[in-house]
Amino acid sequence: MTQTLQRLFRFKAWADDALLDRLAALDRDSRIVTLATQALSHTYIVDRIFAAHLRRRPHAYVAANAATPPSFELLAADLRRSDREYVEYVATLDRWRLDERIEFRFTDGAAGCMSREEMLMHVVTHGVGHRGQVGALLLLESMPVAKDGFTTFLHDTEAATRGRELARSA
Repeated sequence: MTQTLQRLFRFKAWADDALLDRLAALDRDSRIVTLATQALSHTYIVDRIFAAHLRRRPHAYVAANAATPPSFELLAADLRRSDREYVEYVATLDRWRLDERIEFRFTDGAAGCMSREEMLMHVVTHGVGHRGQVGALLLLESMPVAKDGFTTFLHDTEAATRGRELARSA
């Protein structure tokens, strides 16, 4: 599972990066950029909350949404930095640490208890959902969405081991 998690977090970073690049090409006053920043700010906050839980550290977030979203540029830099931290963190885990259950509090004060593996899977799947929301915004404006499928990621980043050269030459 550790190798799969490492791939999933490299995929998350790759997909976030592609979406941020797509959004960076738009006018900052665009409603799409405003709404995308709100959705991705939420994703970033949840990522950081769970990063703290994974390390058994406190965090300063009182809610999973920012009262005022940051600028797109600041968010993009923070999200990319967070993605890199997750890629590095996941590379350090062994089976025992993935299975370890951690007690924590959600931002609403409710008790929670999850394994590291469950928390990491939540971070990955949560990000997929919100990237999908932003992709839908782009589609509503008849704009192309960033390719963000896991299969695309695998075949682009591991082409030689996936017969990709053969597919391209056929």
